[in-house]
Amino acid sequence: MTRPLLLIDVDGVLSLFGAARAEPGSVLPTLVDGVPHLLSTSAASVLRDLAPTFECVWCTGWKDRADTHLPHLLGLPAGWPHVRFADRPGYGGHWKLGGIDAFAGPDRPLAWIDDHHDAACRAWAAARPGQTLLVTTEPDLGLIPAQLARVHEWLETLD
Repeated sequence: MTRPLLLIDVDGVLSLFGAARAEPGSVLPTLVDGVPHLLSTSAASVLRDLAPTFECVWCTGWKDRADTHLPHLLGLPAGWPHVRFADRPGYGGHWKLGGIDAFAGPDRPLAWIDDHHDAACRAWAAARPGQTLLVTTEPDLGLIPAQLARVHEWLETLD
C-alpha cells in the first residue's frame, strides 16, 4: 500500500511569524537567501515524528529551496519533493489547490499542514474522494505537539 501524503507548508508552520508564544529556546533565528526567518525547532521535532509514516512533500512557495535549506537547519530528512503551482489561482482563488490535485491525484489520502486553509480549501477537502485532513497551524506557533495526536488519530481512520 502506498503511504499517505503529508503536504507541508513552511511559512507559519516551520518558519514562524513572530515568536512571542513559541516555547522558550525553540526558535532558531536564521537567514535563508538573505531573508530573516524564525524557524521552530519544536515544529521540526513534530514533523520528524510524522515523517516515517508518510510520503512527505513540500507544499510551499519556497519550492525546492525548502529541501535545500530546512533539512540542514532543522535536522529534517532531505530529498522531499515539492508541489509545483500554476501561475494563476484556481479553485475559488486558493493558489495551491490545482498544484496539489496535479501532484496527489483525487484518491490518495493526504494530510495538509498549512497556516492558511480558507473556505475553498475546506470545500475542496470535503469534496475530495481521497481521505483528506487539513491541519491548520497558528502562524506564530507553527506545528505543535497537539496536532501530532490529531494526525495519528486520522491515520487510524484510513481505509
